[in-house]
Amino acid sequence: MHKKYNICITLIFCGFIGIMMLGLIFLPKRDFSSVENRYLEQMPIFSFDKAMNGSYMEDFETFANDHISFRDTWVKLHATAELLCGKKENGGVYFSQDNTLLNRIDEPEIDRIQKNMGYINTFSQNCSVPVYFGLIPTSTHVWSYKLPDNAPTTNEHQWIQQCYEECDASTIDIADTLAGKSNEDIFYRTDHHWTTLGAYYGCNAILQALGKKTLSHKDYTPTTVSKNFYGTTWSSSGAWWINPDTIETWIPDENLHITSWFDTKPEQGKLYHDIYLSKKDQYSYFLGGNQPLCVIETNVSGDKLLAIRDSYADTLAPFLTERFSEIHLLDLRYNKLNVLDYVNENEIDTVLILYGFSSFISDRNLVFLSK
Repeated sequence: MHKKYNICITLIFCGFIGIMMLGLIFLPKRDFSSVENRYLEQMPIFSFDKAMNGSYMEDFETFANDHISFRDTWVKLHATAELLCGKKENGGVYFSQDNTLLNRIDEPEIDRIQKNMGYINTFSQNCSVPVYFGLIPTSTHVWSYKLPDNAPTTNEHQWIQQCYEECDASTIDIADTLAGKSNEDIFYRTDHHWTTLGAYYGCNAILQALGKKTLSHKDYTPTTVSKNFYGTTWSSSGAWWINPDTIETWIPDENLHITSWFDTKPEQGKLYHDIYLSKKDQYSYFLGGNQPLCVIETNVSGDKLLAIRDSYADTLAPFLTERFSEIHLLDLRYNKLNVLDYVNENEIDTVLILYGFSSFISDRNLVFLSK
């Protein structure tokens, strides 16, 4: 009886592995995961050198993880099992207080930070207009009091201060500004981005550093456009039991001329894209998501601002329209033009380099600032 039981279990196990393997081989492969809002690993190209040094199998393992059948369901089941076992983390995400999901922020590579700061300093020294640099802390740092006990995460305040001490550009104290508002909903609970309220506070920190008049909360009436937003942190965690976030707008999409470059050709843009509210990637409601370049022309009499940025600026851009005549949003992940030439050709008055901390410590595109 014991032998038959072992044979049965072995057959079930082998059958399960076989079905998963057949699914990996024959089922259609996706290029992009709308749930996780990222591009998936594609089948690696075999080479003898990669096979010998082990990198081929590492790449194949990543490919298999990304394309395993019913992947989203397995992530949720794993998260449930972790929770039932008393664990407070899954997929690099902590199950924190107040139904908040916080990403684990690992220790950054010192070499990467030093290189990125070197690129910024080289650009600042060669640029003909004032350059400002700001790092946006993660929700994990600002809401550290919500973390599970003894949850490991890096000391962002220490790293930000070190970057600012080594910076030749003028720096913007966004971290302390947000820390002073940590009891408010300044980040999404299911996503790594700041909310519209957080972007408002961040904008005032930027305006203050630039010597401009700050915005007043009482001048705006928030409008809720979504009550069912689940961000990328939620997708990575598998925490299906967490309630969704809401998305607000404060600034109307009026009296603006917006040009977006989603590819090589310019097209008419707008601050808000309602079509994304019916999709998984609702954060792309702001400006329409990732794009190499976006230029916003306003009716405001003021300076021209170039923001070298990541996706945090999508929520920030509406507030910037209140104080600048033009806002140029440049994303170095998709646009490799000569930034110094762009500053001169477009008569830019001020350059803002603005990045979220988690993207800055891993970014490999700031090198184009020094070209």
